[in-house]
Amino acid sequence: MKPREIIILLLAAAFGAIAIVTWSGEEEAKAQAAKFKQQAEEVTAKAKADLEKAANDFAALKTAADSASKQAAADLAKAKDDAVKAIAQRKKAEADLEAAKEDAGKAAKKATELEKAKAAADARVNELNAELANLRNGSELKEAIAQRKKAEADLEAASAALREANAKLAAALARIAELEEENRRLREQPRGTPNTSPNYRVL
Repeated sequence: MKPREIIILLLAAAFGAIAIVTWSGEEEAKAQAAKFKQQAEEVTAKAKADLEKAANDFAALKTAADSASKQAAADLAKAKDDAVKAIAQRKKAEADLEAAKEDAGKAAKKATELEKAKAAADARVNELNAELANLRNGSELKEAIAQRKKAEADLEAASAALREANAKLAAALARIAELEEENRRLREQPRGTPNTSPNYRVL
């Protein structure tokens, strides 16, 4: 009950008591006055209880509001931290992508060099085979055979190196594709959302 309503009830009780004194006998007026007094006390007690309940409700609401405010602050801080981590992860992925592209360029250059070396070795083997066919002297034949074997060994080494370079190039290209996909996903990911990538590493 509001304080204004309490005051109105008390005034009504007072005016009622005055009216009773004016129009009724003294005993009846006392009885009525006692009745109004009791009603006023009851109203006052109820108002006090309502005020205490309102104070308790306000305290509970304040506690809940404080708790909600603290939780909101914690959530905001976590969202900011997640955003910072996501940005750092994206930058690292971009750096890894650049490094992988550089490695792929080096591997492609090495593969080109090895292709040239293999072609030169093939040409040398062909030359030696032609010379071997025309040789008549036994010592020259042995030397030519040794040179051919050496050329064939060089060719095999060049072929092995080329295979290794091609494998490295394929691995580098696969890594580039993986990093480009990760970079695209990170750019599309809203800030502050959990990272569900299988390649996610906490920074």
